Amino acid sequence: MKSLKGRVAVITGAGSGFGRELAILCAKEDMPVVLADVDVSGMEETLSLLAPGSTSIAQRCDVSRPSDVDELADIAYRTFGECAVLFNNAGVGAAGPAWMATLDDWKWIIGVNLMGIVHGIRAFVPRMIEQGRECHIVNTASAAGLVAPAGSSVYCASKFAVVGFTECLFHELRAEHPQIGVSLLCPAYVDTGISHSDRNRPQSLRDANPQAEKYAAQLRRAIKSGRLTAADIASTALDAVKQDRFYILPHGQIVESVAVRMKDIVDGRQPT
Repeated sequence: MKSLKGRVAVITGAGSGFGRELAILCAKEDMPVVLADVDVSGMEETLSLLAPGSTSIAQRCDVSRPSDVDELADIAYRTFGECAVLFNNAGVGAAGPAWMATLDDWKWIIGVNLMGIVHGIRAFVPRMIEQGRECHIVNTASAAGLVAPAGSSVYCASKFAVVGFTECLFHELRAEHPQIGVSLLCPAYVDTGISHSDRNRPQSLRDANPQAEKYAAQLRRAIKSGRLTAADIASTALDAVKQDRFYILPHGQIVESVAVRMKDIVDGRQPT
């Protein structure tokens, strides 16, 4: 997008991590910002960090619920008349082997990570098309949507689905509504709080997984080792919007891992 000033950004998962940092950057660009999250106190903290005088509103939204996302779109368009940049960013995680994952793990993670984006596209894209103006969508996947580390089967399944969905979305919009750009954000380990996302898991989806904490502790150690910050990732993502760049891989070493995976597929090797 050539100019962001005055254009409206809608950001899910805005109560922490990438979402919070995206909100801060968008406000600095003089963009009105619509924050969405299930964590109301987190959103209030995000609001307190925005540039003085910035225009922003916050809406509690569980992206796994289509009615919540429809209401978010209604509020954004009723308040500002548009959505110029949609950051489908909300995400949750759980770790552990595939055979230990509960059905509630699957329902929760697929519901937020994949269906949250599906609901966002269904709620916002038809309105973006009606706007007739240049717009952009950023779907947050993960490096775990491009490579498959052990101990992350449910999370990987959700993020691989986001990658395929977003690539299809790019082709579909480029063919029929090229004024709407699409980007796919695939960061690796970053300390965003996702390893503590179970705090927001609905009570109805809390079947016990006795090994979950063991693997979550390993994940937290790996995340703490990451060198890039959430602010670094947000800055890279916003630059990609300005440049109309699809693949956003902030961690350069992931490209090498993706190349190895592709070579495994092309040569018919066992997964590396």
